[in-house]
Amino acid sequence: MRLRRLGCKRGIHSLRAKLTLANVALLALGIVAATAVSVMGMRYYLLDQIDSDLAKSRETMSSSRLTMQMIDDLSTLAIVRERFLLQDDREARPDQILSVVDTRGDAISLGDFTPSALQKDLADAVDDPRALAADPEPHDIQVRGDSYRATATRLTDGTYILFATSTEAVHKGIGKAVRLDLAIGTLLLALLAVLTMFSVRRRMRPLEDMVETSSAIAEGDLTRRVPSSREATLEVEQLRTALNSMLHQVESAYRTREQSAAQLRRFVADASHELRTPLSAIRGYLQLYDQGMLQDPDERKRAWGRVMAEADRMGRLVDELLTLARLDQRPELRFRNVDLTRLVRDAAEDLRVQQPERPISVDADGALLVHADEAGLRQVLGNLVGNVRTHTPADVPVRLGVERAYGAVRLCVADDGPGLAEEDAARVFDRFFRAGRGAGSGLGLAIVQGVVQAHGGRVTVRTAPGEGLAVTVMLPSRT
Repeated sequence: MRLRRLGCKRGIHSLRAKLTLANVALLALGIVAATAVSVMGMRYYLLDQIDSDLAKSRETMSSSRLTMQMIDDLSTLAIVRERFLLQDDREARPDQILSVVDTRGDAISLGDFTPSALQKDLADAVDDPRALAADPEPHDIQVRGDSYRATATRLTDGTYILFATSTEAVHKGIGKAVRLDLAIGTLLLALLAVLTMFSVRRRMRPLEDMVETSSAIAEGDLTRRVPSSREATLEVEQLRTALNSMLHQVESAYRTREQSAAQLRRFVADASHELRTPLSAIRGYLQLYDQGMLQDPDERKRAWGRVMAEADRMGRLVDELLTLARLDQRPELRFRNVDLTRLVRDAAEDLRVQQPERPISVDADGALLVHADEAGLRQVLGNLVGNVRTHTPADVPVRLGVERAYGAVRLCVADDGPGLAEEDAARVFDRFFRAGRGAGSGLGLAIVQGVVQAHGGRVTVRTAPGEGLAVTVMLPSRT
């Protein structure tokens, strides 16, 4: 898919690569820090051992209060010679060097032995023997390119003895340790990178599923959902749940939009059909009149009556369409306390005047106040009663009742007419629906449902073939 190809093409910008690089960088910093600390500790320990030996030699020589003459006469000079005096070998790299210098820092002879080149190099490396002797801590110097730790002591006659111990072994050991740490650290970094890539890939699998699901939805499959993962983390699982919830809402909104669009198309088609019928009738009578075919006064009167009837029918249809359009826009109703009992009795009286022979019973005792729009409720009752008047014979009984039930107000209009089949009852609130070849525009009950829903209520029907029709309206009880 396109999203996955884009992720592969720009892998360096992927979250997987960034997490891997971050882990490797953190481990690299840890290895460098640990290596630095260990090297510093090793160097400090080894140099401290060298400094301790130099300090002991210096202390021993300083506390003896010897002079050069005394050293020359001592029988232990042979030991000193063996240990410290070297031949003049410029290639020698001894671990320890001893050199005698005067106050100016020049190497001088010790007895019959003249200073060797190495001893002269040591003397040249020390700029100020007095400062070196005065400082209790040894100094770092370079002799023939090698590193030494050096200190000095002053004899009683004013000459100075320089002590130097090589630190090359220390530096070589530290170098080997650093190389070993770097080799092991590189191996650990490579191992961590591989393990992180596999681990992150497994952990990122739910996100890849989300990408696949999103791509499938983008291609039109709105039923796809992100599957659950057995090893998903809390954050990923929360994201999956939120995404599935969003997808469900998107699917519902899409289905609702499709249904609304289909309903609108059907509504426009039905409205066009309903309006075309009276317009065709009016046009036909006007054409007859225009062509002079209505010579008889009775025919003209009958044609004029038909034109007026069709015009009235078209006017009622337009008014009902406007009412439904306003209900779809959720208008602001004028709520006030309305006596629903009075409205029910008024509707019953209107039906008695229109059909005196119809048996009518009213079950509405006492005042029953509801907080509603009076004009809307009158339209609801008028449409329900008009539906009974239009679709049932004039001698069929009708019952109107209103009562409080379950914290709401229940209004019921029932008749003993022929009733409806189950499939017709399911569509009774659809716009322009007329069961069988029934009369009317088919908008009456749709308007009833729209007005009731605008009041926050609901409307239901109970019917069966041969058992009449009962329409029940439930309104919130807000007195």
